[in-house]
Amino acid sequence: MDIYPPPPTTNAKAKGRGGSHYFLDERRRTALSELDNAKTSWFHIKVCLVAGVGFFTDAYDLFAINIGAQMLGYVYGHGAPGKLGVNQDLGVKVAAPVGTLCGQLLFGWLADIVGRKRIYGLVLLIMIIGTFVQALSGSGHAYVFYQISSLSILRSLRAGVGIGGDYPLGAAITSEFATTRIRGRMITAVFAGQGWGNFTAVLVAFILNEAYKNKIIADPGVDQLVHVDFMWRILFGIGCIPAVFALYFRLTLPGDTEAAEDIHSLVITGEPTIHDPDAVVQRVDAPRGSWEDFKAYFGKWENMKILIGTSYSWFALDIAFYGLGLNSSTILTAIGFGSPGNMKTTLGVYQAIRNVCVGNLIFSIAGLIPGYYASFLLIDRWGRRPIQLMGFIILTVVFIIMGFGYDKLLQTTSGKNLFVFLYCIANFFQNFGPNTTTYLIPGEIFPTRYRATAHGISAASGKFGAIVAQVGFSQMINIGGPNKFIPHMMEILAFFMLTGILSTMLLPETKQKTLEELSNENQIGFLRGPTTRIQIQDGIIVGKRVY
Repeated sequence: MDIYPPPPTTNAKAKGRGGSHYFLDERRRTALSELDNAKTSWFHIKVCLVAGVGFFTDAYDLFAINIGAQMLGYVYGHGAPGKLGVNQDLGVKVAAPVGTLCGQLLFGWLADIVGRKRIYGLVLLIMIIGTFVQALSGSGHAYVFYQISSLSILRSLRAGVGIGGDYPLGAAITSEFATTRIRGRMITAVFAGQGWGNFTAVLVAFILNEAYKNKIIADPGVDQLVHVDFMWRILFGIGCIPAVFALYFRLTLPGDTEAAEDIHSLVITGEPTIHDPDAVVQRVDAPRGSWEDFKAYFGKWENMKILIGTSYSWFALDIAFYGLGLNSSTILTAIGFGSPGNMKTTLGVYQAIRNVCVGNLIFSIAGLIPGYYASFLLIDRWGRRPIQLMGFIILTVVFIIMGFGYDKLLQTTSGKNLFVFLYCIANFFQNFGPNTTTYLIPGEIFPTRYRATAHGISAASGKFGAIVAQVGFSQMINIGGPNKFIPHMMEILAFFMLTGILSTMLLPETKQKTLEELSNENQIGFLRGPTTRIQIQDGIIVGKRVY
């Protein structure tokens, strides 16, 4: 029995170009071109809103604990009012980054294996359940260690399974639905939900403190702050409200067009989407994710250096972002920003919470939120790489001034005000800089089959930096005396910002380039149709095999 290849095609256009392979490539490129050049529509705005809710909830929870830890100290702390033990405070603050790290790796991988939409609603649902259960944690001084431990575990569960999964999913989905012209702005708009979540958490804490003012003052004493116990629960529980409204839209998020569904299916599963149940399905051969293919792709230095660049840049940035963000209350107290009042009275407790809320509101309004929107306006004009470099350079200089000039600045009121101003500048250039770009670049620079996985790896590296920062901050801050190590912490942050400049040099510019261009893969012959071989025995065709 002889096996012969099929006769050559007679299609003049396809001749010499791979026949059906050329047709499939053309179909894919046409569909992708339609998406890349589509006009901005309500659908694009909807994607940004639905994806942005995840980051709003993420930031609300992560930064609510900044003030929530102080409230927990008043309710459950021993010794001086308003203080948890060092390990208790660390456990409360570090649980979320630890869980988030796990979720980023797990759901980044799953998103590339089973698809984005299948688990996008699930991660938000887990966020909602975790937040609600967290607010119902047990209470009472007798259960202080159980209370703090269970709270940390619940935060880790919710953040890890919910928030962590939202990072790679939100970036991949937004990137794949965006047009090339506005992709940077769309992803930045999604990520700006982090700034609003931070601001809202502080604003809610401020409003609760004012609403409970008279009841806090009327409590029997600083060891029986019943209404502060109510406040932290309400503060955490409110975080799930916007997520509830967004859940339906995530579960019903449609494809932009049938072409978008075909692209996802062709590239991820190797099969086109079936719109007609009676249609004949033609399998195609497309690059698929596997461990061997992963090693082959990232085994090339030109691809591996990008993953190293995105991962380390995020690691360096989050050391500063979370080192400051999760400890801003401590820093405000250390520099004497606002009068803390007499901490032995219930009035002093109210005043201390109020002052910390006001300080954090200033940081958000003057630095965080403007930084996101400066990025939004310029990300598709200046490009990602210049903004990231600029941010790291300015942050290096700012932290050097804050660290080496710390003692001199705190000697006068004007010096303290300057320190707060520099703190706001740092917040601004974190967000008009690497905090935005480290999220954006991994969402567009890797091929579709590894986009969520690689984004998850990069994001998890960032959360590892957050863990390092929080553990280091809690263990070193009191070296030499209470809060005496803060200036040296600033100097350490300056060093990591300097290394971020170097890692940014590994990254290419992604502005106004299609996702296919950025994947660093040859797009000719990317999709291949089946190959048919005819089986002939004794001059008679006895069958065909499709490979």
